[in-house]
Amino acid sequence: QVTLVESGGGLVQAGGSLTLTCAASGGAVSSARMGWFRQTPRKEREFVATINWRGDRPDYTSSVKGRFTVSSDNAKNTVQLQMKDLRPQDTGVYYCAASFGDNWYLPSSYSDWGQGTPVTVSA
Repeated sequence: QVTLVESGGGLVQAGGSLTLTCAASGGAVSSARMGWFRQTPRKEREFVATINWRGDRPDYTSSVKGRFTVSSDNAKNTVQLQMKDLRPQDTGVYYCAASFGDNWYLPSSYSDWGQGTPVTVSA
């Protein structure tokens, strides 16, 4: 069974930066595609970014391109999401997830999830 633990969330002013870290362990996590999603009470869980454990082929939702960077460290079994120029609309609970499926943009393709870490961006 895969275990994912997120950390690094917090409160930041608009224009600020945060780095989220996901520590992954167990199961066949090294074979998984890793993703970051976010959710607010008013929205469904939304795709943010994805990457594989080789560190190539990252992809992002359009609203964060140029501001967020996703990376993976195979040796440490961690995935990071560096967030810059944060905006109030980036506020939400951020989840790390592991997918063994095909469509990396859908939450339903991810079988394992962390508990989430909250990010609040004030105007």
